[in-house]
Amino acid sequence: MKKRALVIGAGIAGPVLGVGLARAGFEARVVEAYSERELAGAGTWLTVAVNGLAALRTFGLHQRVIDVGFPARDIELANGRGRTLGVAPLGGVLPDGTATQNVRRADLHRVLLEGARREGVSFTFGERLAQAEPRRDRRVLARFESGRELEADVLIGADGVHSRVRTIIDASAPEPREVGMGNVGGFAPRSESLGLAPGIYRMIFGDRAFFGYVVHPSGEVWWFANPPTPVPEGAGRAWLAELFEHDEGPAAQLVRATPGRLVFSRQYELPRVPRWTRDAMVIVGDAAHAASPTSGQGASLAIEDAVALSRCLRDLPVAEALHSFELQRRARAERVVAEAARASTHKLPGPFGRFLRDRMLPIVLSVATRANRDWLFTYEIPWDQPVTTH
Repeated sequence: MKKRALVIGAGIAGPVLGVGLARAGFEARVVEAYSERELAGAGTWLTVAVNGLAALRTFGLHQRVIDVGFPARDIELANGRGRTLGVAPLGGVLPDGTATQNVRRADLHRVLLEGARREGVSFTFGERLAQAEPRRDRRVLARFESGRELEADVLIGADGVHSRVRTIIDASAPEPREVGMGNVGGFAPRSESLGLAPGIYRMIFGDRAFFGYVVHPSGEVWWFANPPTPVPEGAGRAWLAELFEHDEGPAAQLVRATPGRLVFSRQYELPRVPRWTRDAMVIVGDAAHAASPTSGQGASLAIEDAVALSRCLRDLPVAEALHSFELQRRARAERVVAEAARASTHKLPGPFGRFLRDRMLPIVLSVATRANRDWLFTYEIPWDQPVTTH
């Protein structure tokens, strides 16, 4: 009889876990608190870095992401006066030339769900986890708010920064903390006046908020903004555009040109989470190590976690597999979180901070090379090699 794996959360890590667990010989079920429609409508767009694409390649999913995305190789940084501070590489490229991809979140979610369903993974939407506890036979019993109960040989929390599984594993686990910036994004119609080639990010350190945009090959402009929090009640397009009114660049113009309602969200990061595992339960992705979105690595780290954990569970008994997974992943994930936290301090500094940033950042970028980021972007998970405890 196949072992059963229960995954809580069907965002990004959840479907990839479903594929990996199925290939590792498990019967995989993914349970999500929100409806499928609500989940598909969350967020606007994001990046999947080359390390995330390399992990997806393990299961043949990378090409489907590439098919719905478009590449980006560099970030051009400027201040609110229009002065270019430098250009930073956005990772390297895979051996076949594939670069970091920009993708609508709904498209990414759809292709990952389709990939998992092709593997026979079962999905249940609209069921919120209430509690989980170990059984004497070393399995886990999960109880949902609806009264439903499910048993599994392993329970995996892929349920995001506000993870319920994290607090079940450790009631004293740290709470996520706000990073002091909100997030909002959208898609503006084609603009001939931007003068930016498709696939190059332009990031602007505005005096009152941070703004970034990239041009799609069609000419459509994908943008995001990080306004200071708290965002005023009822804030909308006019309020956001006004934040950029006195900055050089197209931020205010793009915000005003974007159709539809703008949805503002808060951004969080997690302090170090002491416990990732207990009994036959484990957390992955943002549930274990949420980095500030400045990292551009949230999706990719979650995908890496899914592949690495599936590999460990394929080759080792559950308890040993969870321990091995944490040993493999913790140091890398926490390094990304720490670097993202440092980078976030440059986004909304005071006048003196802006003065230092504008003078130091060009120097930092001039000595930065792709090689000193290899630890981040060239990471690979050796799926075909067995995991051992030695």
